[in-house]
Amino acid sequence: MPRRALLDYRPWLLASLLAGVTYFFVMDDQIGGLWLMLWKGAGVAFLAMYAALRGRGTDGVLIAMVMALGAAGDMGIELDLRLGGALFAAGHLLAIALYLRNRREKTTGSQKLAAVALAVFTPLLGALMTYPQPNWQIAAGYSLVVGVMAAFAWTSRFPRYRVGMGAVLFVVSDLLIFAREGGAMSEDATQWLIWPLYYAAQFLIATGVVQTLRRDPV
Repeated sequence: MPRRALLDYRPWLLASLLAGVTYFFVMDDQIGGLWLMLWKGAGVAFLAMYAALRGRGTDGVLIAMVMALGAAGDMGIELDLRLGGALFAAGHLLAIALYLRNRREKTTGSQKLAAVALAVFTPLLGALMTYPQPNWQIAAGYSLVVGVMAAFAWTSRFPRYRVGMGAVLFVVSDLLIFAREGGAMSEDATQWLIWPLYYAAQFLIATGVVQTLRRDPV
């Protein structure tokens, strides 16, 4: 069974890594068009396939849908920032449902404090970075959703230094986008950070959740 699992499912992770890493080197191609948009979405789309085939039960379906919406968001954001944001927000809401279904039995005071900080300071920073740009309220509202997602990921039963840290990296990548869009940071300072942080976040979340589900009793 381990050998068969390796042969059947590892290619999806390898394909994801190949697409995600190589996109970093071509993302500034000004003539990429549709093919570059599909290339961008492929990294997380392969993670969605991995989760769909390797996950178990309702939670497996949820993490596959989270990744699928993430891939759609990757492509949608190339067409319109609000469209991409809406797709990501939908994925975050499903992720919140997943983490609520998998709460950690015991959490320490420091873990609870970290979760509260993520839920409170993420929207605050999102608002500060985009105000008074048009639609800064939308950025703040989205930041609230991603901050709450990260808070519940941090207090879930999934590995904190994979799923929890992945969610935190997701927060950081989104805040860098808002810093760029709001003029708080230059594009030169953010363009080399956003994609690696985001893709690492999705990879850590997908693999951390799926591998935990695989260890559950059937």
